[in-house]
Amino acid sequence: MSMNLITLLYLIASVSFIQALKGLSHPTTSRRGNLFGMIGMAIAVVTTVFLVFKLGAQLAESASAWSGLGFIVLGLLVGGSIGTLMAKRVEMTKMPELVAFMHSMIGLAAVFIAIAAVLEPQSLGIVQAIGYPIPAGNRLELFLGAAIGAITFSGSVIAFGKLSGKYKFRLFQGAPVVFANQHKLNLAVGVAILVLGLIYTFSGNFTAFMILVVLAFVIGVLIIIPIGGADMPVVVSMLNSYSGWAAAGIGFSLNNSMLIIAGSLVGSSGAILSYIMCKAMNRSFFNVILGG
Repeated sequence: MSMNLITLLYLIASVSFIQALKGLSHPTTSRRGNLFGMIGMAIAVVTTVFLVFKLGAQLAESASAWSGLGFIVLGLLVGGSIGTLMAKRVEMTKMPELVAFMHSMIGLAAVFIAIAAVLEPQSLGIVQAIGYPIPAGNRLELFLGAAIGAITFSGSVIAFGKLSGKYKFRLFQGAPVVFANQHKLNLAVGVAILVLGLIYTFSGNFTAFMILVVLAFVIGVLIIIPIGGADMPVVVSMLNSYSGWAAAGIGFSLNNSMLIIAGSLVGSSGAILSYIMCKAMNRSFFNVILGG
């Protein structure tokens, strides 16, 4: 499969995603929207598998490329089977918590990809060979993708627990969790993440990168626990937006147009939906984003 064909298929998948969003905007066209979304994702997944094999064949022997492709196919089968089973068993009233769980997986995937890119940039085509430094622009993209992905994961886990209502763990209960100087702590952690991100961007310090990822996991919890169960639908929509921006950030690092387009669509549509829901529920959009 040539790069021109791969680019064309990614474009077709992108158009399918746009049609999916258009279809999901009204109940009468929602089935068609879901169909477009499934077609677009199927095209994107198959095209990415061929792209990975093509790049792997260029970087290593053919046997190694086939071995790597086997791991990818295995991951697709395992993940697809689990997702199908969960979707078939879930009740419609439990759909928001399933969506929160899916968002958490997207965020965690973004974190893992960013860490892999930082450790082995040559294997993902970010640099030409081992020993070459990652360009500052790519380091900025990896910092943003990893930080947003970590916030999405930990925040979605808390949202899942609050929506489920099954767990006795205090952070998973519907009532808000508040304590003294909570917003000051959130601000301090947020500033620390930003400073560490800039340190990594300009110096490439791996320790700074890992610390900011850990702090991003922490602040993901801190900004969700003070929000009550009644506002969880808005939070899930907001986390949906975060997962899109995380995917887009990683897409820039990997030079993958499909991730950039799909992530931007999810990020922007999720942000708009969150704003609309906040207005309908008489909530402040920025208060929800900043943790109640």
